[in-house]
Amino acid sequence: MAIKDYLRERFFPHLWCPGCGHGMVLNGLLQAIEKLGLSRNEIVMVSGIGCSSRITGYVDFHTLHTIHGRALAFATGVKMARPELNLIVPMGDGDALAIGGNHFIHAARRNIDITAIVMNNRIYGMTGGQYSPLSGENIRATTAPYLTIDPGFDVVALAKGAGATFVARTTTYHIHQVADVIRQAILHEGFSVVEVLSQCPTYFGRKNKAGDAVDMIQHFKENTTTIGSKAKKENPDLVERGIFLQKDMPEYCNEYDKMVQKAMEGR
Repeated sequence: MAIKDYLRERFFPHLWCPGCGHGMVLNGLLQAIEKLGLSRNEIVMVSGIGCSSRITGYVDFHTLHTIHGRALAFATGVKMARPELNLIVPMGDGDALAIGGNHFIHAARRNIDITAIVMNNRIYGMTGGQYSPLSGENIRATTAPYLTIDPGFDVVALAKGAGATFVARTTTYHIHQVADVIRQAILHEGFSVVEVLSQCPTYFGRKNKAGDAVDMIQHFKENTTTIGSKAKKENPDLVERGIFLQKDMPEYCNEYDKMVQKAMEGR
């Protein structure tokens, strides 16, 4: 199938602000799906509430647009009922790690075969530009007019610590890497987390004088580096990108099926 075949082309919506990085994440996601050759009926995309969650409006898959922070809970139910399907869960800052933080760590702990995409623009765009658990310190937001003092979560470290078996990070500048790591995440049997640093020129850019979308994408180019690079050793402030963890562990649905089989055999 061609990429356009995965889009709701007849009633194509326009849901994001001009310059929003989430459209670039959608581009990488569809490239990954096209390369895998998946049919639309093999995919279920589950989202919650927020700018990132509007991604389900663009795709012609089986989709669930659920409630804030609960996308992984809904996705877990679908996966348990239909384990043969590919579950993809795009989330934003709060959807994944504020109200949704509990579901995130337990989905990782269970190692259920779901691909979680954390679209990290470091702000709540849909509700007016409040700061998020991923904003970090010294960030200006509508709820932080005098700058934030909260440290931000390290999504990679949190996912690894909670038990995810595939963990990656990239940016909207590195679109080919976005497509590649999402493709590998979907193929991985277990809980996969892909963090994508994404620009929000409307709120984060304006509030923090970070410039327009092009300026913010350029920032990703200049302030990230590959894992273990020489540049990272010379400049520890650079953010690393790539695949941080990929390991084989028992997958939850498979283990559940084994338990059911034992029960049916009376053992």
